[in-house]
Amino acid sequence: MPVYEYRCNGCRRITSVFVRTMSDPKSPACDHCGEADLDRVMSRVAYHRTMDRVWEQSGPPTMNAGDDYYRDPRNIGRWTEQRLEQLGVDMPTEAREMIDAARDGTMPAPLDDL
Repeated sequence: MPVYEYRCNGCRRITSVFVRTMSDPKSPACDHCGEADLDRVMSRVAYHRTMDRVWEQSGPPTMNAGDDYYRDPRNIGRWTEQRLEQLGVDMPTEAREMIDAARDGTMPAPLDDL
């Protein structure tokens, strides 16, 4: 069951069309302006990485990791987690919630402006 993408010749925006079967009618309309004059475009490809792979490519968490390292929300909290584990200290609940939220894509308020 493929998803096809089309560019509208009216508003130039992309519309995705889910096709359930080959016998489905293929007369899509633009989701944005309703135009029926569409051209099929090459769909983007998603490449998913495991957290282990993300962290392997990012390198180890350090105090001098550089600005780009912490722009990826999945890396936020790695140094804190690592350091607390080394010290044998439990992660405070509020810190755990902020780190988990950052990994889900919600940047903590102090980092929003970076």
